[in-house]
Amino acid sequence: MGYIQYGVGDEIHIEDRALAHLKVVIATKLRRNESFTLSWQHHDGDADGRSTIWLHPAIPLRFTFEEPEAPQLNVKWIEQLMHSASSTGGISLTDEVLETPAD
Repeated sequence: MGYIQYGVGDEIHIEDRALAHLKVVIATKLRRNESFTLSWQHHDGDADGRSTIWLHPAIPLRFTFEEPEAPQLNVKWIEQLMHSASSTGGISLTDEVLETPAD
């Protein structure tokens, strides 16, 4: 389980695979100097509910991964996350979009 450290706030714990995909999307948006929101549901052991933060290029951001090796990225999931990042609701961390074999 990795985490995002955003500004001086608490660590946001996110599973490493999801965090690797979020990192690509967040870095792309911030590199373009675009601000947006990120929303997620709290994990087991955290308070019930969900949270949203406003991401802005001027606020320090750190991604920390538990696993030393980066996972292979799923392009469809990145595309879905990028699409949501550009919407009025911002990124909603969703389950991975899995490839389905053609029949």
